[in-house]
Amino acid sequence: MKQYALAPLAALILAFSGNGHADVDTYKIDNSHSFVNWEVRHVVAHTSGTFHDVIGKIVFDTANVAKSSVEASISVYSLNSSHLRRDLHVLTEEFLDAHDYPDIKFASTSFSPVSSERGLLTGQLTLHGVTRPVNLEYQILGVGNDPWGGVRAGFRATTRINRADFGITKFSNNGPIGNEVDITLLIEGIKLGPDGHPFVVKKAAVEEKPRVISYPMPALAQPAPIGQSIPVIQVAPGVPPVAQPAPVVQYVPSAGQAVPVMQPAPLLVRPVPEPLSVSTAPPVAQTVPGNKESIEDQLKKKLNGLLK
Repeated sequence: MKQYALAPLAALILAFSGNGHADVDTYKIDNSHSFVNWEVRHVVAHTSGTFHDVIGKIVFDTANVAKSSVEASISVYSLNSSHLRRDLHVLTEEFLDAHDYPDIKFASTSFSPVSSERGLLTGQLTLHGVTRPVNLEYQILGVGNDPWGGVRAGFRATTRINRADFGITKFSNNGPIGNEVDITLLIEGIKLGPDGHPFVVKKAAVEEKPRVISYPMPALAQPAPIGQSIPVIQVAPGVPPVAQPAPVVQYVPSAGQAVPVMQPAPLLVRPVPEPLSVSTAPPVAQTVPGNKESIEDQLKKKLNGLLK
């Protein structure tokens, strides 16, 4: 979520003050994300709790913060101090008297900024049927877009009141419960549009058409399985080799995908080599090596020739 801190509030004020008209933003208090926390002395320690049901609106004038305003209402019955018996006791007429005064109300009377994000907020607080002025130190935590297309702002404010000033006097004279109550408001506001409904940030939608790239699947020659020889067909001499077709690749849908199915490997045709031709020329006499004749045998052959 893109956010910009409202320490930048000064920049926003300058930006809008440059326009010919004031820009006023209205924020509805989101009671799902807003709390009024309180803390009071109990004997020598402190006890804390919260009111979680807060409704109202914040009108924020960015051109003139002094013209901003706040209205809020807090349900007394949303009290929670994490101790049921104590909560029931505080809701009785001895303390808050929720039956007769079910709501706490606040209406601002002035904004006095001291910096770009801090200032003093003055207003009228109605509690236990009594209305008195109170001062709150406020802080603008930030403004930003939320994940649902809207705009939200965060605020924090603190004050201290004396419960006896509002007619809540049980144990007020040196009792186990202190008179001073510290209050911290954590407020989240949802920006509203001119129609009073949550403002929606308009974003330029860029439509991107999906790109489809089509290309033929090449038929890859598959090697013969290991350990299996390619069959060979012999043909007679003088017969040219027969060209075998290339392997056929088929695609059968399976689980949404194309699965290649290879056909058996082609037969390799190779012609039989022709026999060697036999020459009709008379054979060449070859001398067969024999045993070397002795001198005695050579003399006998010569004598036999002379006698004939």
